[in-house]
Amino acid sequence: MPGPKRHIETRLLINGELVESEKTFDLINPATLEPVAKVYEASEADTNAAVAAAKASFPAWSALSVEQRAVPLKKLAQLIRENHDELASLEAMSMGRPVTHFFDAMEAASRIEHYAEAGYEVQGTTSIQTPGYVNMTFRQPYGVVAAIIPWNYPLLFLAGKLAPALITGNTVVLKSSEKAPLTSAKIATLVLEAGFPRGVFNIITGFGNISGSILSHHMDVRALTFTGSGRTGRLIQVAATKSNLKHVLLELGGKSPAIVFADADLDDAVAATVQSMKQNSGQVCMANSRIYVQDSIAEKFMAAYQKTFALVTMGDTLDPATNHGPQADAVQHETVLRYIEDGKKVGKLVVGGEAATEHDGFFIRPTIFTEAPEDSNIMKEEIFGPVVNINTFETEEEVLAKANDTEFGLYASVFTKDIDRAMRFAKGLESGVVGINCTSPTHMKDGPFGGYKSSGSGREGYRYSMENFLETKAVCIKLGGSAGL
Repeated sequence: MPGPKRHIETRLLINGELVESEKTFDLINPATLEPVAKVYEASEADTNAAVAAAKASFPAWSALSVEQRAVPLKKLAQLIRENHDELASLEAMSMGRPVTHFFDAMEAASRIEHYAEAGYEVQGTTSIQTPGYVNMTFRQPYGVVAAIIPWNYPLLFLAGKLAPALITGNTVVLKSSEKAPLTSAKIATLVLEAGFPRGVFNIITGFGNISGSILSHHMDVRALTFTGSGRTGRLIQVAATKSNLKHVLLELGGKSPAIVFADADLDDAVAATVQSMKQNSGQVCMANSRIYVQDSIAEKFMAAYQKTFALVTMGDTLDPATNHGPQADAVQHETVLRYIEDGKKVGKLVVGGEAATEHDGFFIRPTIFTEAPEDSNIMKEEIFGPVVNINTFETEEEVLAKANDTEFGLYASVFTKDIDRAMRFAKGLESGVVGINCTSPTHMKDGPFGGYKSSGSGREGYRYSMENFLETKAVCIKLGGSAGL
């Protein structure tokens, strides 16, 4: 007989307490279509209460020393590590990532620990270039920061946004996605255990048109960081403009190109580009969903890519044998299938192209298209599923123009042994990140991450994120007396 169903926490964390809201919504396991939990949905009143709690706690929190603010952050990192297995299973049940692919707890803990030690890197400047004055700048926290995180890697984004905001003295209201709320709700319990003062860190789950919109328009939210779709990012930018011109940081979508030249290490190029598209069932903003292969090696590349890309094991994402999960929910499943049908009309379907109907969940077979026109929807728009387009090219000039012919610019890659060519493409590609002989998710921890064009604004990363949550104030000090500076 099956054991008793375990309790899954879904309450909201507001002002240091786990609270129930008036409404709940059902969360379905996308791999099995079985109900997982009833999740408490933040209302307008709940969202306003969370902002009010953060605002009230800001003066005392910002007055603490870096060491004092670091204490609960370090404790939270420790607790996240200790709860790795539970967090992995919660992620698998809510948005369908296989437990064997879950590295997020260790990486999230590492990010939090980094910022907990980095608080003293925040420094202003001084100048004595104006006679009779000593001038300086202060770097000071904004106040209440809203963080709206996506559903594909919620724990990583939670850690990457909250830790730099908190260590610099801000207080936070974090809204998790309704598609993947469980790890954030679990973190809420760990926040209490870690000993954060009441109201400093609030966690709510809700829908964009209610809680997300309220945070975007709220006059007491002074900075907002968002990772998600371009459509939502635009709405947030408009809301900020119409309200208090809050500082907004956006990390949005991508249609990342990977370019493979004839002189590239073919095995490495195939392995890297396959992994980029297979991770999280293609539900990754920087996945290299457009691959351009030089025509002289196209046939060989395609044979190797197809053989590797198609090898997946679908099933219950709690089963360690599963290495390919479903799309996150019915909406995402239908969207990807619609793009596939569009692709069949304009391109050549090589493999996949259908739902995996032998499974109950929202599974889609890894899909490859070739010969799709550059102006087609599947080449222009972010699909966010296991669908890759592979086209050929002849010259550098041709492929650089194709790679840049997009409104996205998050991640681009080039595979070549020619260092001069590599540097020409590093300079010429219109992208916030360029990989040379590597592709996403490869990135440097101490480098900036963010996009060109419609892929966002601002940069995140170990040496950059704290800057996003600090105002700069100029201070002019007039000196007395005739002598001196």
